[in-house]
Amino acid sequence: MNCYLDVLKKYFVFEGRARRTEYWMFTLFNILIIVVLSVIERLIGLRGILGSLYMLAVLLPALGVSVRRLHDTDRTGWWLLIGLIPVIGTIILLIFMVLDSQPGQNQYGPNPKAA
Repeated sequence: MNCYLDVLKKYFVFEGRARRTEYWMFTLFNILIIVVLSVIERLIGLRGILGSLYMLAVLLPALGVSVRRLHDTDRTGWWLLIGLIPVIGTIILLIFMVLDSQPGQNQYGPNPKAA
């Protein structure tokens, strides 16, 4: 839960590095929250309003943590655009997000594992 809240605290932060744990815990909590919101929407008869509002609210933090995760693997945040290529781009981006941190300091800052 702390990883999720830490990402939300860094709402507009696109610089620095993010560990795999931070990225994947944020992603996991997003999926869980969307599932819960979907169930609530079905129960009260709404059609995607709550989920859409939530997705809009966490769009910038999700982009920020994704860019910081790419920085941790010593890649620029512009690599996120490869996800726009159907299937292949998504697979490449997934591989980048799963890779281990670059050891030591890189051009984006110190290794967050060392902290």
